[in-house]
Amino acid sequence: MRKVTKKYYFSVEGETEKWYLDWLQNTINSIPESKYNVKLDSKIQKDPCTRVKGMTLLDKTEITHVFDRESEDPVYANQFQETLDRMRNAEKLGKDISYKLGYSNFTFELWIILHKADCNGAKTDRKQYLSDLNKAYDEKFEDLKEYKRENNFKRILKKLTIVDVVSAVRRAETIMKINEKNGYSHQQYRGYSFYKENPSLSVWEIVKKILKECEIK
Repeated sequence: MRKVTKKYYFSVEGETEKWYLDWLQNTINSIPESKYNVKLDSKIQKDPCTRVKGMTLLDKTEITHVFDRESEDPVYANQFQETLDRMRNAEKLGKDISYKLGYSNFTFELWIILHKADCNGAKTDRKQYLSDLNKAYDEKFEDLKEYKRENNFKRILKKLTIVDVVSAVRRAETIMKINEKNGYSHQQYRGYSFYKENPSLSVWEIVKKILKECEIK
């Protein structure tokens, strides 16, 4: 019997996020035991409003915006806040849209590392993720720019399995529990909740939802 395909929508800020979601889609669809096939409809679009304007939707739709809280520097903090504004504005464009927050603090590299290793220590600079990436994936990238090249990043993805995805969700949940235990305050803005402290992230929430709905243990 042919499986039903469940569709999930994303807007992402960079190529690595899209390549990851494409990989996740193909990986789930290759698992015979999954209840559904999936279509992870992702577009590289920094502006959620532009993403929604380009969509034709008939039913209530949830979209997850995957992007970074790059630091607590006022410039980046304001950019993060402005993105949350745009997510809420996108919900008012006459379509039945609900925009969800899929952030990483500092960067999406945190989520990639969690597939292979814990990464619970705070960073002071995004470049500090490089050593964790190299160790987790047995690589020798000289900088994050090299790591993000398409051939290099897709080689990283080939080292992953669905088991690693489940592990990443578990490790991400642990990070958030540690933040709560440490007494960090959940920041609230426009109905969205996040931590200013790093490491923290919410991108795992949509991945966990997809795995659960496809009944992938």
